[in-house]
Amino acid sequence: MIITQTPLRIGLLGGGTDLPSYYLEHGGRVLNCAIDKYIYVIVKQRFDDEIYVNYSKKEIVSRVADIEHELVREAMLMTGVTGGVEITTLADIPSSGSGLGSSSAVTVGLLHALYAYTGRQVSAEELAEGACRIEIERCGKPIGKQDQYIAALGGIRDLRFGPGEDVSHEELGLSASERVALQQQMMLFYTGITRRADNILAEQNANVPATLPQLDLLRDLAGFAVKRLRSGDVDAIGPALRESWEAKRKLASGVSNSQVDGAVTRALEAGASGVKLTGAGGGGFLVVLCPMERQRAVRESLADMRELPIRLERFGSRVMLNVARDIWS
Repeated sequence: MIITQTPLRIGLLGGGTDLPSYYLEHGGRVLNCAIDKYIYVIVKQRFDDEIYVNYSKKEIVSRVADIEHELVREAMLMTGVTGGVEITTLADIPSSGSGLGSSSAVTVGLLHALYAYTGRQVSAEELAEGACRIEIERCGKPIGKQDQYIAALGGIRDLRFGPGEDVSHEELGLSASERVALQQQMMLFYTGITRRADNILAEQNANVPATLPQLDLLRDLAGFAVKRLRSGDVDAIGPALRESWEAKRKLASGVSNSQVDGAVTRALEAGASGVKLTGAGGGGFLVVLCPMERQRAVRESLADMRELPIRLERFGSRVMLNVARDIWS
């Protein structure tokens, strides 16, 4: 039996510039951080040759090609696991439309578990690239690459994409006190709205030529925030987040709505320094940057939303249990 734990994430700044339609020519940059909410993948050997897949539904099939869950199917094809397994995915949060990168965390966690099941060790970069190939190339999702890399690598990272196909990543290396200072300002609230990010991202991809000024600003704000964090200026992140949200709202029509706009306004008026939706937008979770002395007022202003306490996570996808059996001899 193999169990992997893969973190979810909050993309603080630069989201949208990791889409190939932008970064291939202009170069993208994202400030992203893993959080202590996870996707768990369990892979267990079966006595028979059937394939059992457990998620929000249960599948029992005899061939990999017949699996409906496209991420499981493609991960099995990529890793060469053809049958005789039971695969279960579990999530700490609503895994559909959360804006916390759950789809990519599932893909990274699946690859990690299935490679471990075959006895193969792979690097975090290989997990990230494999997840990108599955989601973007094989499944045709109109998404970027930030989620796969932060899920595989963890930490607080400066992620750069292109120009061209190159991807680079660097852990910010904050001191313990700086990490705590950033963590203490971060609050997360569930809007209760779930949405399909694919529709928003498809429109955003189509709008790239018309939204280049906004995308350039989002990329540059990520670079600014990285520099300020490295200098210990945690207080600069909230205002940058606030400015980025105004730019992000212009990328596609579905990024925000009246309910979200109202919540953002209430939080800012209560003393938050920056508020935005995580992920592509449209729903999911609000991330709020707020000085500790104003957090009670912000909680009261968002009393209709459930708060999710979070901590920053240093580690990316990990194998938490590996009870190996000699299945490949």
